Amino acid sequence: MASNDTRDPRLATISSSIRVIPNFPKPGIMFQDITTLLLDTKAFKDTIDLFVERYRDQNISVVAGVEARGFIFGPPIALAIGAKFVPIRKPNKLPGEVISEEYSLEYGTDKIEMHVGAVHPGERALVVDDLIATGGTLCAAVKLLERAGVHVAECACVIELPELKGRERLGDKSVFVLVDGA
Repeated sequence: MASNDTRDPRLATISSSIRVIPNFPKPGIMFQDITTLLLDTKAFKDTIDLFVERYRDQNISVVAGVEARGFIFGPPIALAIGAKFVPIRKPNKLPGEVISEEYSLEYGTDKIEMHVGAVHPGERALVVDDLIATGGTLCAAVKLLERAGVHVAECACVIELPELKGRERLGDKSVFVLVDGA
């Protein structure tokens, strides 16, 4: 969570701006809809500000956003802290030469990709996504960046679904989350 001792009052605004849609996209799923957060300019600004306050003095040179909602939060964070933004995409979405990382899903596998040369050995990265659930995509993004010689300082997400134990999949990699999902 964003705060250890006293909760930042902005977190309540952020949490209340996230709509939960039951049984979407399939029965039993409680979908965490961030589009309502994006419509609330105060909540959206507070979200970006909390991340910027945490990372502005951590010598982050790369903000890697995981497709697709990491593309919403990553670029404003990158601009505010003076880092470049690197998109981590689904297969066959990037036009140049790519490196990829395959990861396991409940049924089958998936893959994420990044342009060759987008990052350089020794850079410090922050991996950004809207939500951590099982941790599979974040784990793959970390592995992809580390294979390229980048030090991943932390993963940052707006929402966590703690019951899905995504942090466990990331091992000792630090994860910063603003709010728990409903």
